[in-house]
Amino acid sequence: MEFSIKSGSPEKQRTACVTVGVFEHRKLSLAGQILDQAANGYLADILRRGDMDGKTGATLLLHNVPGVTAERVLLVGLGKEREFHDKAYRDALHAAVKALSDLGVAEAFVYLSELPVRKRNLAWNVEQAVLVAEEAAYRFEQMKSKPGEGKKAPRKLTLAVSRRGDMAEATAAAARGQAIARGMTLAKDLGNLPGNVCTPSYLADQAKALAKEAGLKVQVLERAQIEKLGMGSFLSVAKGSDEPPRFIILEHKGGDKGQKPVVLVGKGITFDSGGISLKPAAEMDEMKYDMCGAASVLGALRAVAEMKLPLNVVGLIPTCENLPSGRANKPGDVVTSLSGQTIEVLNTDAEGRLILCDALTYAERFEPAAVVDIATLTGACVIALGHVATGLLANHDGLARELIHAGDAAYDRCWQLPLWDDYQEQLKSNFADMANIGGRPAGTITAACFLSRFTEKYHWAHLDIAGTAWKSGKDKGATGRPVPLLVHFLAKRAGQV
Repeated sequence: MEFSIKSGSPEKQRTACVTVGVFEHRKLSLAGQILDQAANGYLADILRRGDMDGKTGATLLLHNVPGVTAERVLLVGLGKEREFHDKAYRDALHAAVKALSDLGVAEAFVYLSELPVRKRNLAWNVEQAVLVAEEAAYRFEQMKSKPGEGKKAPRKLTLAVSRRGDMAEATAAAARGQAIARGMTLAKDLGNLPGNVCTPSYLADQAKALAKEAGLKVQVLERAQIEKLGMGSFLSVAKGSDEPPRFIILEHKGGDKGQKPVVLVGKGITFDSGGISLKPAAEMDEMKYDMCGAASVLGALRAVAEMKLPLNVVGLIPTCENLPSGRANKPGDVVTSLSGQTIEVLNTDAEGRLILCDALTYAERFEPAAVVDIATLTGACVIALGHVATGLLANHDGLARELIHAGDAAYDRCWQLPLWDDYQEQLKSNFADMANIGGRPAGTITAACFLSRFTEKYHWAHLDIAGTAWKSGKDKGATGRPVPLLVHFLAKRAGQV
């Protein structure tokens, strides 16, 4: 989708459709009032008749409005004016793009972007308008024999700004939104691919293609190289599958040569059956999404490269399948990690932490400024936070605050849980340095406690995206989160926000 920024009076725009807002109690937005004045009260008459109630997400299309140059006018419900906040704004935008798509409108001039959103500014409005429009337009049809049969999203959206002096700020925000959206699309496409297509080797090939396209440095380690490094914990998960493991290393060198990098570590389990500790059959198909942490790292690096952030960023992706076989991990097995610490595998379905711990140890060689791992790690996080907030745990409060603020700015929010030493007791083992699970209580926290034992040499944060990386039900599919959070975090570190 193409986006442009423009100022100007709505009744004068030569376009297929002008989109304006309506609050509850039939109150038009400022752009709507200007249109109504040009139309001699035509819109107000329609509202008085009750054809549009102004509730969030409601839409009404009008043709040949008198005094208006555009072919059509789309009215979009905004809800209560006093309660018009970020979610209502996003919901209204989503409804507008969906309505335009259903109608087959090729281009539109959207005046929702200049609405005053509580505690937000113009740049936020514009960036979110781009992200919401791309999200509403997204379709995954790569595996269908006849793709593209449905109604298509608009080819071009023009986002309105009320003052010409705001054009530069709005244009920069739109560019940032497009970079993030393209990163999210990459993450969603990879997440939505089935496990028989998106294998560890496929993920590695996609990383190489991204590196070539975006000017990143890439290295992919195969089994023999991973064995030589001593990643016994990672390899213990991979040995149950016929698909060979891969360890992907990507580097964006946008900062000074001596600048310490930010390292992103993404969990890349391309299919998770649970191994010998087999998962229930119901909804196991969704375990193709267990590589969404890896996909978010690739998506974030794509956006970072497009934005040319003056920052050094490293992406580390351990990727393999977790399947049952005669070679697979068994409950009670003891494995040795890259750090030298031994782990008793009490549950083979707690495999994500087994591959991440070796990648977190490997991260030490970059002498990082900070390390953030991203993983669909625990079902307990879904129970704790649902599908709204990503779980956050960190060994450094300053880093945690950075991520919280970045998530708020990106509308890709996270919530911090405690990482107290008291929880470490649950990981005690009679037969190894630690167990890989700590029982049912505080499952998200004890998973992070496990990872924290491999992060003592740097500032580290863990993002548990089990509840936010994909949706189930009729809207089943990858969400692309937390690419927006990661990009805002990195852009802030680079001084670009």
